[in-house]
Amino acid sequence: MKINNVILQAVTKIVVFIILTLAVYLFLSGHNNPGGGFIGGLVLATAFVLLFIVFDIETIQKALPFDFKKVAALGAFLAVATGFGSLLFDAPFLSQSFGYFDLPFFGKTELATVTIFEAGVALAVVGVVVTIILSISEDV
Repeated sequence: MKINNVILQAVTKIVVFIILTLAVYLFLSGHNNPGGGFIGGLVLATAFVLLFIVFDIETIQKALPFDFKKVAALGAFLAVATGFGSLLFDAPFLSQSFGYFDLPFFGKTELATVTIFEAGVALAVVGVVVTIILSISEDV
């Protein structure tokens, strides 16, 4: 018998949007304040897990056809590649560089290479956490 969870599903759509907004904020504030790729990735993974719990796993996998193992591998590669990228410029491993740029709509904005590293960490965390949750759900 299928249970009708219309209210739960409607509320989840709003809550997932709020969680995604928090994940982006934590990710972007990471190199100056508490937060960063790890925490942002964990919060982003909770949005995916919430969708998998409330909706059917097959439904979410059809809507988001990601292989989360490949997402984790891409994140790990991106994080390591940024470390080796600094070696190309005769800087120590994982050295960062930053600059201020005048972007349209945002104005004067600081852009740093650590953001690329943090994106790799976030993707690795999301991939690993969601893969673990999906593998646990297969056992049930």
